Amino acid sequence: MTSTLRLEKITPDNFDVAIGLRVRPDQEHLVAPVVKSLAEAYVYPGIAWPRLILDGDRPVGFLMAFFDIDWRGDGTGTDIRSGLWRLNIAAGEQGRGYGRFAVESVAAQIRRRGCTHMTTTWHPGAGGPESFYLRLGFQLTGETSGDQTVGELDLRIGLDPSDRRETS
Repeated sequence: MTSTLRLEKITPDNFDVAIGLRVRPDQEHLVAPVVKSLAEAYVYPGIAWPRLILDGDRPVGFLMAFFDIDWRGDGTGTDIRSGLWRLNIAAGEQGRGYGRFAVESVAAQIRRRGCTHMTTTWHPGAGGPESFYLRLGFQLTGETSGDQTVGELDLRIGLDPSDRRETS
């Protein structure tokens, strides 16, 4: 991983590159393709935050965050959450710290918005990303969202970009 990592808004100029990103074939059942995420971002424009992950000018992944959603969906506003909705690191780019960069970037956005916790979900089971998220400090909440496990990171104590831990 180099020091030239950045996020870029999805535009007409990089749309085709973004939707062309693919995870490893054995991971395709674990995460939605980028094109589905962009469709959801269109439907939820005030909530979704899709970004292309670049190393220099080279696209290496895609992330989509969500901000201030009514997690329970009951209209009471008693459980408002922000977090990482999707993370797709390109097949040939995994294991280079890009996933950690993506999570740190979303955490920074959530902190800037005054929130102290970050939520994400993942498919459980072999080959899934659970160990990645747990190494970053996410804790299992005991909840599920559809068929996915829910994890939460306390941003007051975890994933400080100045505290770079190895994630192998």
